[in-house]
Amino acid sequence: MTSSSPDISSGLRTNWRQTLALRYFGLSKIPLILFVRPRVLELNDSQCVVGIPLKRRTQNHLKSMYFGSLAIGADLAAGLLAMQLISKLPNRISLIFKDMQADFLKRVDGDAVFTCVDSAKIDALLQKVIASGERYHESISIQVTAPDKYGDEVLATFALTLSLKEKDSN
Repeated sequence: MTSSSPDISSGLRTNWRQTLALRYFGLSKIPLILFVRPRVLELNDSQCVVGIPLKRRTQNHLKSMYFGSLAIGADLAAGLLAMQLISKLPNRISLIFKDMQADFLKRVDGDAVFTCVDSAKIDALLQKVIASGERYHESISIQVTAPDKYGDEVLATFALTLSLKEKDSN
């Protein structure tokens, strides 16, 4: 992230079309997503950047981002990037996260920005799944920052194991 990183508090760089699609997905499939009011700041074939504001509903008793809110943000950053890459394929691929590892380096006491840039790993996993028809897993990394308070400093890291399998054509 640079000093011109997306600013979630002002919403100036929010991708509203992708944010609305995410919120519709949350409404129809996973209502808990809506509770944290995520915003898609950037989503393309190489990276996904998601923001979650630090508000009463996303913070813990110490006024920092609640663990559950952080987990949702990490899930969205990796999941949306994978869904973006899957949408370009003619194959039907099912996506789920198998496990998660988190390192909390510093309190996230500002609006959180979750960044996933593991598109090459996801693409390689997709090719492996398509070629074999079997389920495969890959660890995907997400970094959490709070640019409004700490600039580029990484406050937490997540590693989510993405599990993909081609759906039956029936």
